[in-house]
Amino acid sequence: MRGWSSVFGEILFQRITASHLLNPLPLPPLNDVTCVVTGSTSDIGRETARQLAEAGAHVVMAVRNTKAAQELIHQWQNEWSGKGLPLNIEAMELDLISLDSVARFADAWNARLGPLHVLINNAGIFAMGEEQKSSEDGYEQHMQVNHLAPALLSVLLLPSLIRGSPSRIINVNSVMHSVGFVDPDDMNVVSGRRKYSSVIGYSSSKLAQIMFSSILFKKLPLETGVSVICLSPGVVLTNVARDLPRILQALYAVIPYFIFSPQEGCRKAHNTETAHRVWEKTLELVGLPLDAVEKLMEGKISNADMDLSNNSRPKKTTKRSTCSPYRSKVLLLNFLIYCTLGTESPRHITCDLLRKRTRMGVRMNV
Repeated sequence: MRGWSSVFGEILFQRITASHLLNPLPLPPLNDVTCVVTGSTSDIGRETARQLAEAGAHVVMAVRNTKAAQELIHQWQNEWSGKGLPLNIEAMELDLISLDSVARFADAWNARLGPLHVLINNAGIFAMGEEQKSSEDGYEQHMQVNHLAPALLSVLLLPSLIRGSPSRIINVNSVMHSVGFVDPDDMNVVSGRRKYSSVIGYSSSKLAQIMFSSILFKKLPLETGVSVICLSPGVVLTNVARDLPRILQALYAVIPYFIFSPQEGCRKAHNTETAHRVWEKTLELVGLPLDAVEKLMEGKISNADMDLSNNSRPKKTTKRSTCSPYRSKVLLLNFLIYCTLGTESPRHITCDLLRKRTRMGVRMNV
Protein backbone atom coordinates (compact mmCIF):
# COMPACT_ATOMS: atom_id res chain seq x y z
CA MET A 1 0.00 0.00 0.00
CA ARG A 2 2.88 2.34 0.73
CA GLY A 3 4.07 2.05 -2.85
CA TRP A 4 0.62 2.73 -4.27
CA SER A 5 0.26 5.79 -2.04
CA SER A 6 3.35 7.20 -3.77
CA VAL A 7 1.77 6.58 -7.17
CA PHE A 8 -1.56 8.21 -6.31
CA GLY A 9 0.18 11.06 -4.50
CA GLU A 10 2.16 11.85 -7.63
CA ILE A 11 -0.99 11.84 -9.76
CA LEU A 12 -2.91 14.12 -7.41
CA PHE A 13 -0.25 16.66 -6.52
CA GLN A 14 2.19 16.84 -9.45
CA ARG A 15 0.49 19.86 -11.02
CA ILE A 16 0.59 21.73 -7.72
CA THR A 17 4.28 21.02 -7.12
CA ALA A 18 5.14 21.98 -10.73
CA SER A 19 2.91 25.06 -10.91
CA HIS A 20 5.91 27.42 -10.79
CA LEU A 21 7.53 25.94 -13.92
CA LEU A 22 7.29 27.68 -17.29
CA ASN A 23 5.77 25.70 -20.16
CA PRO A 24 7.77 25.16 -22.24
CA LEU A 25 10.98 25.82 -20.35
CA PRO A 26 13.62 27.91 -22.15
CA LEU A 27 16.86 26.10 -22.97
CA PRO A 28 20.38 27.56 -23.14
CA PRO A 29 22.49 27.06 -26.30
CA LEU A 30 23.52 23.40 -26.61
CA ASN A 31 25.58 23.66 -29.81
CA ASP A 32 28.44 21.47 -28.56
CA VAL A 33 26.27 18.75 -27.04
CA THR A 34 25.48 15.40 -28.72
CA CYS A 35 22.42 13.56 -27.43
CA VAL A 36 21.01 10.12 -28.23
CA VAL A 37 17.29 9.92 -27.44
CA THR A 38 15.61 6.53 -27.67
CA GLY A 39 11.93 6.29 -28.53
CA SER A 40 11.78 9.78 -30.00
CA THR A 41 9.04 9.52 -32.63
CA SER A 42 6.09 9.99 -30.28
CA ASP A 43 5.01 11.67 -27.08
CA ILE A 44 7.71 12.62 -24.60
CA GLY A 45 10.68 11.39 -26.60
CA ARG A 46 9.53 13.37 -29.63
CA GLU A 47 9.11 16.57 -27.62
CA THR A 48 12.47 16.06 -25.93
CA ALA A 49 14.31 15.51 -29.22
CA ARG A 50 12.68 18.52 -30.85
CA GLN A 51 13.43 20.94 -28.04
CA LEU A 52 17.04 19.77 -27.71
CA ALA A 53 17.56 20.17 -31.46
CA GLU A 54 16.05 23.67 -31.43
CA ALA A 55 18.51 24.55 -28.66
CA GLY A 56 21.36 23.63 -31.02
CA ALA A 57 22.24 20.13 -29.83
CA HIS A 58 23.19 17.36 -32.24
CA VAL A 59 20.30 14.95 -31.67
CA VAL A 60 20.26 11.30 -32.70
CA MET A 61 16.77 9.84 -32.79
CA ALA A 62 17.29 6.16 -31.92
CA VAL A 63 14.03 4.62 -33.10
CA ARG A 64 12.40 1.52 -34.57
CA ASN A 65 10.73 3.42 -37.42
CA THR A 66 13.37 5.54 -39.12
CA LYS A 67 10.92 6.56 -41.86
CA ALA A 68 8.63 8.17 -39.29
CA ALA A 69 11.65 9.85 -37.72
CA GLN A 70 12.76 11.27 -41.08
CA GLU A 71 9.27 12.67 -41.65
CA LEU A 72 9.41 14.37 -38.26
CA ILE A 73 12.85 15.78 -39.00
CA HIS A 74 11.59 17.20 -42.31
CA GLN A 75 8.58 18.72 -40.54
CA TRP A 76 10.71 20.26 -37.80
CA GLN A 77 13.20 21.67 -40.30
CA ASN A 78 10.36 23.39 -42.18
CA GLU A 79 8.86 24.81 -38.98
CA TRP A 80 12.29 26.00 -37.81
CA SER A 81 13.23 27.58 -41.14
CA GLY A 82 14.27 31.20 -40.70
CA LYS A 83 14.60 31.00 -36.92
CA GLY A 84 18.27 30.05 -36.87
CA LEU A 85 20.74 27.47 -38.13
CA PRO A 86 19.24 24.26 -39.57
CA LEU A 87 18.50 21.65 -36.95
CA ASN A 88 21.34 19.16 -36.45
CA ILE A 89 19.29 16.01 -36.11
CA GLU A 90 19.42 12.50 -37.59
CA ALA A 91 17.72 9.13 -37.22
CA MET A 92 19.31 5.74 -36.54
CA GLU A 93 17.55 2.40 -36.24
CA LEU A 94 17.25 0.89 -32.77
CA ASP A 95 14.70 -1.72 -31.71
CA LEU A 96 14.90 -2.51 -28.00
CA ILE A 97 12.88 -5.69 -28.43
CA SER A 98 16.05 -7.15 -30.04
CA LEU A 99 19.41 -7.25 -28.26
CA ASP A 100 21.06 -7.78 -31.65
CA SER A 101 19.61 -4.44 -32.77
CA VAL A 102 21.06 -2.79 -29.65
CA ALA A 103 24.49 -4.24 -30.42
CA ARG A 104 24.32 -3.10 -34.05
CA PHE A 105 23.36 0.43 -33.01
CA ALA A 106 26.22 0.60 -30.51
CA ASP A 107 28.68 -0.72 -33.12
CA ALA A 108 27.54 1.86 -35.66
CA TRP A 109 27.75 4.74 -33.21
CA ASN A 110 31.07 3.77 -31.62
CA ALA A 111 32.59 3.33 -35.10
CA ARG A 112 32.27 7.09 -35.59
CA LEU A 113 34.83 7.55 -32.79
CA GLY A 114 33.03 10.73 -31.74
CA PRO A 115 31.89 11.90 -28.32
CA LEU A 116 28.49 11.27 -26.79
CA HIS A 117 27.48 13.71 -24.08
CA VAL A 118 23.96 12.57 -23.16
CA LEU A 119 22.25 9.19 -23.55
CA ILE A 120 18.54 9.47 -22.78
CA ASN A 121 16.98 6.04 -22.29
CA ASN A 122 13.41 7.19 -22.84
CA ALA A 123 11.82 4.37 -24.86
CA GLY A 124 9.68 1.87 -23.02
CA ILE A 125 6.46 -0.11 -23.07
CA PHE A 126 3.53 -0.68 -20.76
CA ALA A 127 1.31 -3.34 -22.35
CA MET A 128 -1.60 -2.60 -20.02
CA GLY A 129 -3.90 -5.58 -19.54
CA GLU A 130 -2.11 -7.82 -22.03
CA GLU A 131 -1.07 -11.40 -21.37
CA GLN A 132 2.56 -12.19 -20.70
CA LYS A 133 4.66 -11.98 -23.86
CA SER A 134 8.31 -12.61 -24.61
CA SER A 135 10.76 -10.71 -26.76
CA GLU A 136 12.49 -12.36 -29.70
CA ASP A 137 15.36 -13.03 -27.28
CA GLY A 138 13.02 -14.94 -24.98
CA TYR A 139 12.66 -12.40 -22.18
CA GLU A 140 9.50 -10.90 -20.68
CA GLN A 141 8.77 -7.90 -22.90
CA HIS A 142 8.68 -5.23 -20.18
CA MET A 143 11.90 -6.46 -18.61
CA GLN A 144 13.72 -6.44 -21.94
CA VAL A 145 12.48 -3.15 -23.40
CA ASN A 146 12.46 -1.16 -20.15
CA HIS A 147 15.56 -2.61 -18.51
CA LEU A 148 17.73 -5.20 -20.27
CA ALA A 149 18.07 -3.41 -23.62
CA PRO A 150 18.74 0.07 -22.13
CA ALA A 151 21.25 -1.50 -19.72
CA LEU A 152 23.09 -3.15 -22.61
CA LEU A 153 23.00 0.06 -24.63
CA SER A 154 24.40 2.08 -21.72
CA VAL A 155 27.31 -0.30 -21.19
CA LEU A 156 28.18 -0.62 -24.89
CA LEU A 157 28.15 3.18 -25.39
CA LEU A 158 30.54 3.79 -22.49
CA PRO A 159 33.55 4.35 -24.83
CA SER A 160 31.69 7.18 -26.59
CA LEU A 161 30.37 8.56 -23.30
CA ILE A 162 33.89 8.62 -21.87
CA ARG A 163 35.08 10.49 -24.97
CA GLY A 164 32.30 13.01 -24.32
CA SER A 165 33.12 13.42 -20.63
CA PRO A 166 31.56 15.00 -18.66
CA SER A 167 28.60 12.99 -19.91
CA ARG A 168 25.32 11.62 -18.63
CA ILE A 169 23.26 8.44 -18.83
CA ILE A 170 19.69 9.53 -18.08
CA ASN A 171 17.15 6.79 -17.48
CA VAL A 172 13.53 7.89 -17.66
CA ASN A 173 12.01 5.85 -14.85
CA SER A 174 8.63 5.84 -13.13
CA VAL A 175 7.05 6.27 -9.72
CA MET A 176 5.64 2.81 -10.45
CA HIS A 177 9.00 1.37 -9.41
CA SER A 178 7.75 1.79 -5.83
CA VAL A 179 5.25 -1.06 -6.30
CA GLY A 180 7.70 -3.31 -8.16
CA PHE A 181 9.46 -6.42 -6.90
CA VAL A 182 12.49 -8.00 -8.55
CA ASP A 183 13.56 -11.59 -8.02
CA PRO A 184 16.96 -11.95 -9.74
CA ASP A 185 16.32 -15.68 -10.13
CA ASP A 186 12.92 -15.11 -11.76
CA MET A 187 13.18 -11.89 -13.76
CA ASN A 188 10.90 -13.37 -16.42
CA VAL A 189 8.18 -14.11 -13.82
CA VAL A 190 7.79 -17.70 -14.96
CA SER A 191 8.44 -19.65 -11.76
CA GLY A 192 4.85 -19.41 -10.56
CA ARG A 193 5.86 -17.83 -7.25
CA ARG A 194 4.18 -14.63 -8.41
CA LYS A 195 1.09 -14.31 -10.57
CA TYR A 196 1.98 -12.28 -13.65
CA SER A 197 0.20 -9.07 -14.59
CA SER A 198 1.21 -6.21 -16.87
CA VAL A 199 1.51 -3.96 -13.80
CA ILE A 200 3.97 -6.39 -12.21
CA GLY A 201 5.91 -6.66 -15.46
CA TYR A 202 6.16 -2.88 -15.88
CA SER A 203 6.84 -1.87 -12.28
CA SER A 204 9.41 -4.63 -11.78
CA SER A 205 11.29 -3.60 -14.91
CA LYS A 206 11.48 -0.02 -13.65
CA LEU A 207 12.75 -1.14 -10.24
CA ALA A 208 15.34 -3.37 -11.92
CA GLN A 209 16.55 -0.36 -13.92
CA ILE A 210 17.10 1.64 -10.73
CA MET A 211 18.96 -1.23 -9.08
CA PHE A 212 21.19 -1.74 -12.12
CA SER A 213 21.84 2.00 -12.44
CA SER A 214 22.93 2.24 -8.81
CA ILE A 215 25.59 -0.43 -9.35
CA LEU A 216 26.68 1.00 -12.71
CA PHE A 217 27.19 4.35 -10.99
CA LYS A 218 29.40 2.73 -8.37
CA LYS A 219 31.38 0.77 -10.98
CA LEU A 220 32.33 3.92 -12.93
CA PRO A 221 35.38 5.68 -11.47
CA LEU A 222 34.82 9.35 -10.75
CA GLU A 223 37.55 10.30 -13.21
CA THR A 224 35.55 8.89 -16.15
CA GLY A 225 33.18 11.83 -15.80
CA VAL A 226 30.16 9.66 -16.67
CA SER A 227 27.12 10.18 -14.43
CA VAL A 228 24.13 7.86 -14.13
CA ILE A 229 20.77 9.44 -13.33
CA CYS A 230 17.29 7.98 -12.88
CA LEU A 231 14.26 10.23 -12.69
CA SER A 232 10.53 9.84 -12.26
CA PRO A 233 9.07 13.14 -13.34
CA GLY A 234 5.35 12.51 -13.29
CA VAL A 235 2.26 10.96 -14.81
CA VAL A 236 1.85 12.05 -18.42
CA LEU A 237 -0.94 11.75 -20.98
CA THR A 238 0.60 9.62 -23.75
CA ASN A 239 -0.42 7.04 -26.33
CA VAL A 240 -0.83 4.47 -23.56
CA ALA A 241 -4.44 5.63 -23.21
CA ARG A 242 -5.26 3.85 -26.47
CA ASP A 243 -4.32 0.52 -24.86
CA LEU A 244 -6.14 1.03 -21.56
CA PRO A 245 -9.48 -0.55 -20.60
CA ARG A 246 -12.43 1.68 -21.46
CA ILE A 247 -13.07 2.72 -17.87
CA LEU A 248 -9.49 3.97 -17.55
CA GLN A 249 -9.75 5.75 -20.90
CA ALA A 250 -12.77 7.56 -19.46
CA LEU A 251 -10.77 8.55 -16.39
CA TYR A 252 -8.05 9.96 -18.65
CA ALA A 253 -10.71 12.18 -20.24
CA VAL A 254 -12.32 13.18 -16.93
CA ILE A 255 -9.22 14.16 -14.93
CA PRO A 256 -6.92 15.97 -17.39
CA TYR A 257 -6.09 18.53 -14.71
CA PHE A 258 -4.02 15.97 -12.82
CA ILE A 259 -2.04 14.64 -15.79
CA PHE A 260 0.80 16.38 -17.63
CA SER A 261 0.83 16.86 -21.39
CA PRO A 262 3.99 15.61 -23.16
CA GLN A 263 5.28 19.19 -23.40
CA GLU A 264 4.72 19.75 -19.69
CA GLY A 265 6.30 16.43 -18.91
CA CYS A 266 9.40 17.37 -20.87
CA ARG A 267 10.26 19.90 -18.17
CA LYS A 268 10.98 17.68 -15.85
CA ALA A 269 16.39 2.56 -5.50
CA HIS A 270 16.16 0.45 -3.97
CA ASN A 271 19.79 -0.31 -2.96
CA THR A 272 20.23 -3.59 -1.12
CA GLU A 273 22.16 -6.77 -1.81
CA THR A 274 19.42 -7.57 -4.34
CA ALA A 275 20.73 -4.74 -6.52
CA HIS A 276 24.07 -6.53 -6.89
CA ARG A 277 22.30 -9.73 -7.88
CA VAL A 278 20.19 -7.81 -10.40
CA TRP A 279 23.42 -6.30 -11.82
CA GLU A 280 25.01 -9.75 -12.23
CA LYS A 281 21.87 -11.34 -13.65
CA THR A 282 21.36 -8.49 -16.12
CA LEU A 283 24.88 -8.83 -17.50
CA GLU A 284 24.38 -12.59 -17.74
CA LEU A 285 21.10 -12.21 -19.63
CA VAL A 286 22.47 -9.73 -22.17
CA GLY A 287 25.64 -11.79 -22.70
CA LEU A 288 28.26 -9.57 -21.05
CA PRO A 289 30.94 -10.63 -18.54
CA LEU A 290 30.69 -9.41 -14.96
CA ASP A 291 33.72 -7.17 -15.49
CA ALA A 292 32.36 -5.69 -18.75
CA VAL A 293 32.53 -2.10 -17.51
CA GLU A 294 36.15 -2.42 -16.43
CA LYS A 295 37.15 -4.11 -19.70
CA LEU A 296 35.31 -1.51 -21.80
CA MET A 297 37.13 1.31 -20.05
CA GLU A 298 40.43 -0.49 -20.65
CA GLY A 299 39.57 -1.17 -24.30
CA LYS A 300 39.74 -4.94 -23.78
CA ILE A 301 36.21 -5.82 -24.88
CA SER A 302 33.96 -5.08 -27.85
CA ASN A 303 30.49 -6.04 -28.97
CA ALA A 304 32.01 -9.13 -30.59
CA ASP A 305 32.78 -10.45 -27.09
CA MET A 306 29.10 -10.68 -26.20
CA ASP A 307 27.73 -14.19 -25.88
CA LEU A 308 24.50 -13.56 -27.75
CA SER A 309 23.92 -17.29 -27.96
CA ASN A 310 23.98 -17.56 -24.16
CA ASN A 311 22.50 -20.94 -23.21
CA SER A 312 20.99 -19.44 -20.07
CA ARG A 313 18.50 -17.54 -22.17
CA PRO A 314 14.98 -18.91 -22.15
CA LYS A 315 13.71 -20.62 -25.25
CA LYS A 316 11.53 -18.49 -27.48
CA THR A 317 7.92 -19.20 -26.70
CA THR A 318 6.14 -16.51 -28.67
CA LYS A 319 6.55 -14.51 -31.79
CA ARG A 320 7.87 -11.00 -31.61
CA SER A 321 5.54 -8.71 -29.68
CA THR A 322 3.63 -6.20 -31.73
CA CYS A 323 2.29 -4.17 -28.79
CA SER A 324 2.46 -0.42 -29.05
CA PRO A 325 5.43 1.29 -27.36
CA TYR A 326 4.49 3.16 -24.21
CA ARG A 327 6.39 6.41 -23.70
CA SER A 328 5.19 6.52 -20.14
CA LYS A 329 7.50 8.84 -18.24
CA VAL A 330 9.38 11.86 -19.29
CA LEU A 331 12.48 13.96 -19.02
CA LEU A 332 12.46 17.17 -17.04
CA LEU A 333 14.26 19.46 -19.44
CA ASN A 334 15.39 21.80 -16.70
CA PHE A 335 16.91 18.79 -14.95
CA LEU A 336 18.45 17.71 -18.25
CA ILE A 337 20.08 21.12 -18.58
CA TYR A 338 21.53 20.71 -15.12
CA CYS A 339 22.69 17.16 -15.84
CA THR A 340 24.15 18.09 -19.22
CA LEU A 341 25.84 21.36 -18.38
CA GLY A 342 26.66 20.73 -14.73
CA THR A 343 25.03 23.97 -13.60
CA GLU A 344 23.61 24.58 -10.14
CA SER A 345 20.62 22.36 -9.44
CA PRO A 346 17.40 24.26 -8.76
CA ARG A 347 16.21 23.64 -5.21
CA HIS A 348 12.86 22.27 -6.38
CA ILE A 349 14.36 19.42 -8.40
CA THR A 350 13.98 16.27 -6.36
CA CYS A 351 13.05 12.71 -7.23
CA ASP A 352 11.24 10.17 -5.09
CA LEU A 353 13.68 7.26 -5.11
CA LEU A 354 14.33 4.72 -2.36
CA ARG A 355 10.76 5.56 -1.27
CA LYS A 356 11.89 8.79 0.37
CA ARG A 357 12.57 12.28 -0.87
CA THR A 358 16.18 12.37 -1.99
CA ARG A 359 18.08 15.37 -3.31
CA MET A 360 19.46 14.56 -6.76
CA GLY A 361 23.11 15.34 -7.36
CA VAL A 362 25.11 15.32 -10.59
CA ARG A 363 25.75 11.64 -9.89
CA MET A 364 23.00 9.40 -8.56
CA ASN A 365 23.82 8.80 -4.91
CA VAL A 366 22.01 5.58 -4.04
